[in-house]
Amino acid sequence: MANNPPTFEHIVTGVNETFLWRKDNYPWERNVWNFHPEIEIHLIRNAAGMAFVGDYIGEFGPGYLTVVGRNLPHDWVTATEPGEIIEGRDIVIQFDQERIGELSKLAPEFAQLDAFFRLAEQGLVFHGETRHRGAELMESMGAHSGFSRFAAFAELLDLLSGSHEYEILSSPEFAPKLDAETLDVLQRVLIYIFEHVATDIHLADVAALAGMSESAFSRFFKKNTGNSFTDHVNKLRIWQACKLLAESEMPITDICFEVGYLNISNFNRTFLRHHKMTPSAYRRLTGQRRPVRTIDAQHFNAH
Repeated sequence: MANNPPTFEHIVTGVNETFLWRKDNYPWERNVWNFHPEIEIHLIRNAAGMAFVGDYIGEFGPGYLTVVGRNLPHDWVTATEPGEIIEGRDIVIQFDQERIGELSKLAPEFAQLDAFFRLAEQGLVFHGETRHRGAELMESMGAHSGFSRFAAFAELLDLLSGSHEYEILSSPEFAPKLDAETLDVLQRVLIYIFEHVATDIHLADVAALAGMSESAFSRFFKKNTGNSFTDHVNKLRIWQACKLLAESEMPITDICFEVGYLNISNFNRTFLRHHKMTPSAYRRLTGQRRPVRTIDAQHFNAH
């Protein structure tokens, strides 16, 4: 529902386990823009879409492996047909950093994770052999329980914390105000932008939805998403353009107007800034033709 705030996810770990391991279908009620005090390790198994981690907006595909630190808002959105369910899209591991800290009193080796946990507060995405091996370990946990599952978890933490095959996602200055009123306003605004991103969307209309002046809303949006209103809209439009370029035969001029740009020059200039190549070069690079799906804004709705 559009008037619900991004979810504070309450995570319950059993008394006989150090961490929560879960395989999720998509979409389901927790596939929303959410935050929680636990650290999350997240594997996308079999889908593509758009990742939102702090002030980062970017694409993901199968095998996308991320670590999200505590209280960092995040969501992974995949375009689906009405009623479509992607079986087992995600494997999610969540754990309390303080609980791991307690373990270091008995096993000092766990103390070496402190620097990794601080880095994860900005969100990390892994690639290369780390991503491949990390995915294997996360998959393997489903067949185990008890100490054997914990051993795989410890191996995963050791792998990720010792790797240099990662990129930092969110900027260090991103510090949203995580109170219910702010999140409620921001959720309504983000859904509205998603629903109208392909139209001639105006700052004044979105500011009015938030009950603010344009200048106040611009400051509010920048502080709580890390992006200016214009940059946020452009990132979403360019992502949708990339899908159309890769998955359809639609002429580039038509794509320009389809995703909300009013002239081809602005579209080409913005696309080049985001991808360091022209739309035609991007189409040649992808070279794939599949049916196009559009983003379903309901997947941003909280339960």
